[in-house]
Amino acid sequence: MAKRINPNLVKIHRNYTVEEVANIISVHKNSVRLWIKDGLPICDEKRPLLILGKELKLYLQTKRQKKKRKCKSYEIYCMRCKASKRPAGNMVDLEFNGATRCLVGLCPDCSGVMNKFIKESDLEKVREELDVSLSGSQKHINKSL
Repeated sequence: MAKRINPNLVKIHRNYTVEEVANIISVHKNSVRLWIKDGLPICDEKRPLLILGKELKLYLQTKRQKKKRKCKSYEIYCMRCKASKRPAGNMVDLEFNGATRCLVGLCPDCSGVMNKFIKESDLEKVREELDVSLSGSQKHINKSL
């Protein structure tokens, strides 16, 4: 499983060597060298290679943004298939957990469970496309005296 890299660990007013970047972000130094070949700007061609913190942070943010996949209101992202899909049979359960609302459906291909957190304002859009059912009633604490 790929690791999520936090661009906020990088200080923008600092210069880093390849080894320092590898230590800060907890990746191998060969990964940093591949990023340089892929387009991460360096200060100059002299050794040791110096990377501006501002450029590194911007590179990591854009790399992270490219991987994001936007789902439509009626789609849920399947973690097994790595794709956003309509749930099987266009059916989802709406679960309440405190203030959060979560749609739960099954993947039509791998039959895995798919989850999607949803705002109350988006619920009407989802109901137009999918068959939404409430999964049980909300749990209440019984008086124990």
